Amino acid sequence: MNDRAGRGSIVLVHGGFVDGSGWQDVYDILKADGRNVAVVQHPTFSLEGDVAATHQVIEAVPGPVTLVGHSYGGAVITEAGTHEKVKALVYIAAFAPDKGESVNTLIADPPPGAPVPPILPPVDGFLFLDRDKFPESFAGDLPRARAEFMADSQVPWGVDALGGTISQPAWRAKPSWYLIAQDDRMIPPPAQHAMAERIGARTVEVPGSHSVYLSQPAATADLIRQAAAG
Repeated sequence: MNDRAGRGSIVLVHGGFVDGSGWQDVYDILKADGRNVAVVQHPTFSLEGDVAATHQVIEAVPGPVTLVGHSYGGAVITEAGTHEKVKALVYIAAFAPDKGESVNTLIADPPPGAPVPPILPPVDGFLFLDRDKFPESFAGDLPRARAEFMADSQVPWGVDALGGTISQPAWRAKPSWYLIAQDDRMIPPPAQHAMAERIGARTVEVPGSHSVYLSQPAATADLIRQAAAG
């Protein structure tokens, strides 16, 4: 355990519509390396609340911390990553906003011809994806049964989370890595390329849907290892 703690920690942050259990395969690979790994179970109600939940986990684990975010989790790590224990940021098919930007800002002007995520109109301040369209849009390379389970176990995503703006983007001060999912139908690959380039990330590109961390856990874990190694 002392050796594991001495290597620091990896903290995994999930995105919208899902919870932290999706990190299981990536977690297992990294734990098999003898690494200290923690998963944040943030409620995705507001960016401020999700950053606070992430800080809680960061403070509870040995540093230095490699902070990893998928999708909306990229906005969370951009804000939470300014924490002094965080040494590196890893974006997995994720949003990477700049100061004053939010997820809403980044999705306002999609590339021409990009697929439109099947987000239903908000109800009581929360969003869901159309359950029938969820598998194709969010998890097109997963077994149909698993994608349908994800559709039926969606976590409501608060509109306040999408509107939360970044105060100080961590990627301006800390090294970052980015995994681009080539077949993503939620965040268009050209948008991922543009964000990765803007933040100066070391970038890899793999075949995969928006659920690339589920379908390509080895590639995901490998990029996290690179970031943890510095």
